[in-house]
Amino acid sequence: MERTAIVLGATGLTGSLLLDSLLCNDHYSKIIVFVRSQFHLSHPKLIIEQINLLKLLDYKEHFVGDVLFCCIGTTKAKTPDKNLYRQIDYGIPTNAAKICEMNGIPNFIVMSSMGANVKSSVFYSKLKGEMEQAVLNTGIKNIYILRPSLIAGKRSEFRLFEMIAKMAMKVLNVFLVGSFKKYRSINAKTIANAMIALDLKGSAVKIIESEDIQKIADNA
Repeated sequence: MERTAIVLGATGLTGSLLLDSLLCNDHYSKIIVFVRSQFHLSHPKLIIEQINLLKLLDYKEHFVGDVLFCCIGTTKAKTPDKNLYRQIDYGIPTNAAKICEMNGIPNFIVMSSMGANVKSSVFYSKLKGEMEQAVLNTGIKNIYILRPSLIAGKRSEFRLFEMIAKMAMKVLNVFLVGSFKKYRSINAKTIANAMIALDLKGSAVKIIESEDIQKIADNA
């Protein structure tokens, strides 16, 4: 089985680890990466498309493949403007889902966040909930929405408060058991492994909470 994978968000923590794994995986013969700026990586399997990600639908004819992995996400620190934040965290994933539906891409796997809820009073959680709802309303054959808790891993940029939170969670993870286990931080590599497993093996579950992401990766 030789598959063509499309990746959005390949410059981020989880997306970059996902790309590394896809390039090493014999099930994938071609990986198409859509980025907004120059991407300095070369590999026989890799095709790089430099586009305006906020106008994704303008490039829909370039999206041809078996699966689209969407690891797009920003932060309040990087994007304080709520309108732009919405264009990124809601607009890009939902437009990607529309393209999958239009172009017949059967598998769409997207990162959301723990606590995503369209009825939430928290801007971030509500936005993620709205994104999930819009994606699930498309006619894509297989949709998998991952809701990780705090993501552990080394980022290229320095985030002080996130670093402190990760250090605290590293200690707290030991005490988070039973019904609290779902709040444990999860490694970005684990999420990437789970995304590939979902593409190759599938699952009856459409929305996958953090604890189950870990289980899928462990059983891959």
